[in-house]
Amino acid sequence: MSQFIESIKVEDQEMFLLEFHQKRVNDTFAHFGKEGSIDLEKIFKNLNHDEDGLYKLRLTYDLDKKFRIMMIPYAIPETQDFQLVENNIYDYSFKFEDRKELEKMKMKSKAEEIIIVKNNHITDTSFSNLLFQKGKEWFTPSTYLLNGVQRQYLLKKKKIKEAEITLQNIKDFSHFQLINALNDFDDMFIYPISKITNLPGNDDYLDM
Repeated sequence: MSQFIESIKVEDQEMFLLEFHQKRVNDTFAHFGKEGSIDLEKIFKNLNHDEDGLYKLRLTYDLDKKFRIMMIPYAIPETQDFQLVENNIYDYSFKFEDRKELEKMKMKSKAEEIIIVKNNHITDTSFSNLLFQKGKEWFTPSTYLLNGVQRQYLLKKKKIKEAEITLQNIKDFSHFQLINALNDFDDMFIYPISKITNLPGNDDYLDM
């Protein structure tokens, strides 16, 4: 049976974006024709987690409502370089635990992190959604692989906008950043577009 995963930010004993995580879990059960769900808030309360600081609550579950949990101290990583990787058939519309295909793409690349290109469109990295800056505004690709909880939250709060971001217009943006449940919209971790080593027009463009 398929295993699914949720990675939830817990800081100073508080869960973040719980509404969005719970909806994703509920939608996963519903999509695969299963009644009910699992209660993330109840699971967290039963942990009796009383440590301050930043943690990742890693929850793996299946459609029989069996789950396992880990509470992991977390530090936001900084990435040295990125590479565009083309994969027109990869589907990650649900948050499966199985990441073998993502790991294969990463192993073939020459950079620390990949940005997956699907049908000429920018999607996500191997572990996050993306934001791209043009002027003072931030945009997220409309062609995401996974509609992440942080992405949904920022769109709902109108802090970012959706845009079609392709190989043809990616150079119109000056900077980018990575967002997910643990990585907020944060001016501390903004990368210049040149951190993508194989942008269109570069010598090693999509050279895999």
